[in-house]
Parts: sequence; C-alpha cells; structure tokens
Amino acid sequence: MVNAAVIGYGFAGRCFHSYLIGLAKGMSVHAIATRAPERQQQAKEHYPEAKIYTNIDQALADDAVDLVVLATPHDVHAELAIQAMDAGKHVVTDKIMCMNAQEAESMIVAGERNEVLLSIFHNRRWDWDYLTIKQVIEDGLLGDPYLYQVAIMRHGKPGGWRGSKAQSGGILFDWPAHFVDQALQLVDSPVKSVFCDIHYGDHWDIDIGNYANLILKYQNGVRYQIEIGNLAQRPKPRWYIQGNLGGLVKSGIDPQEPAMIAGDIDAAEQTPENFAQVTTTVNGEAEERVIQPVRGSWRSYYQNIADVLNHGVDLVVTPSQILSVMEVYDAAMESSKTGDVVHLPN
Repeated sequence: MVNAAVIGYGFAGRCFHSYLIGLAKGMSVHAIATRAPERQQQAKEHYPEAKIYTNIDQALADDAVDLVVLATPHDVHAELAIQAMDAGKHVVTDKIMCMNAQEAESMIVAGERNEVLLSIFHNRRWDWDYLTIKQVIEDGLLGDPYLYQVAIMRHGKPGGWRGSKAQSGGILFDWPAHFVDQALQLVDSPVKSVFCDIHYGDHWDIDIGNYANLILKYQNGVRYQIEIGNLAQRPKPRWYIQGNLGGLVKSGIDPQEPAMIAGDIDAAEQTPENFAQVTTTVNGEAEERVIQPVRGSWRSYYQNIADVLNHGVDLVVTPSQILSVMEVYDAAMESSKTGDVVHLPN
C-alpha cells in the first residue's frame, strides 16, 4: 500500500488529488497538510482516518508517508518537490511542473539522486476528447494533419493565487500546461519554433493576462495553435484540426470534472452535440461522420503511480517528457517579452 500525503487542500487538493488517490488500488490518503484551519476541518470530515498536518515538514517527518503530492501554487513546486525527494519521498506535482526548465532539471536531478519517483499530474492525457482525436488520427481519417487549433475561451476572473503571475506563472501556466503536453504527444516531430503573444488588461484587476496565443511550428511543418482567454464572451471550438484528407471540429470539454466534483467520476457522460464532427475522404468523395467519444478515466493517472511503486510497471507521465514542455514554456515566455519567434535547438 502506497501512503500518500497531499500538500494543499484547496480545489485541486480536495477535488482532484485526494479523490483520485482514494480510487486507486494499492494507494491511500494517509495524510493531508494545509495551513488553513477551515480546510483542516474539511479534511478531517472528508478523511477521518487520515492524519492532518499544518505544513509539509510534518508530513515529511512521518515515516509512513511514501508519496508526497503537491497541490500548491506553482512557484513552490520545485522547492517543495526537491525538499520531499531529499527526504526520501516519491513526488507528484500538480501541473504545471514548475516555473521554468532550469527548475525542472533541478527536480529531475533530485529524483535521480534520491532514487525516487517524480511525476507530474497530467490527468488530461485521459480526456475523452484528446483520446478521440488520437484515435481519429491513428485511423487515418484526416490523412496527415498539418494544422491543429485548440482553445479554451471563457469569461471569468481567475480566483486566488491563480490570478497572481508571481505565484501561478501567468495565464499560460494553467489549462495550457495540458495543451502543450498534448501537443508534444500528438505530433511526432521536434518543435522548431515558438511564438507567443499575451494580452494584458486591467478588467479583472489581475496581472496574469487576459488572453494568450501560442503557436508551435514543428520540423515536419505542422502548425499547432493554442489559445486561452478569461475575458471572452463567446467560446471557440475546443479542437479544430485539418489534414490533407479531412478535417475535425470538436466543441465542449471533457465531462469528467463535473462528475468527479459531484462525487462519481464514473457517471460522466458526453452530450451528443459535443461529439467530434469529421469530414473525411472516401474513394475520392467527402464523407461526414460523427465520432463517438473514446472514454478515458482520470483514475488511470494515480493507478499508474500505484502500479509503478507496487509492481514496477512503466511510468506513463515521465519527468523527461514534461521537461520538454517546460522548454517550450521558456521559449514562449521569451517570445512574449520580445515579440519575436524563438527557435529551439535541434
């Protein structure tokens, strides 16, 4: 049994990490650490058998803790992860891994030095839309995709530390952390160049930005555009993909989060109006198809962590993969400051 200590009991720690850890076979919520008294009380009510700590030091001093899960602001991921690994604990950080590639490399070195597991919570590799897109591409319905456009355009003020650039990293460091990871998984080619433009304004009285446009160009010629906004009155399709033999449009986002918050992630259902719409070429003629979603489960992330530690299976989300994500972020931040396209090393 892997005993996990969740550090932080805000939305992510409470609704994502603790819940999903509790569903994994061979893993348990052994401890929760949070400074806020009201959240300590919530944790006691939700997990009466768990130990409740006020800080990470207490969790690290607990010899029964095997795995430390960081559900904290992004700016302390590297510091706390290295502290935990130096204490001999395995570590999972919430996404985004950290603030830059240098921090990511330091975390990887700490994991190797202490011979412990390090992984990053990219649960959206099991999103239904992402898995459906993978299947459509593998089935050849689009031919060779040359253009990907993905977006989450919403209207609402980011809450708490997510509205602080110093703590969160900015508008690109939340949802788009998943988008960049998915982009690197979907396109089998190195990223050649990165362009990033961020719009700032005072509408929400925050400093993270209201809109970001990130464009990746790959060595094989593929263009991949990522858009995120918190000041948008109208949505865009979640996915828009074009290939030489077909195209795809997919609206709506993965349905697992509301089901999970309601207490039963397995009850998730995708509404038919949000099924992927595909135009493909059959015998030289255009053919319209509606694609049933490929159902994944966010349960799979922590089940993999448990199976790695209990049975020695391969880790799905590896730190080296997410180091590549952070290298894209470094280029994006440089581009947003200079206004120039940034070329990545071959």
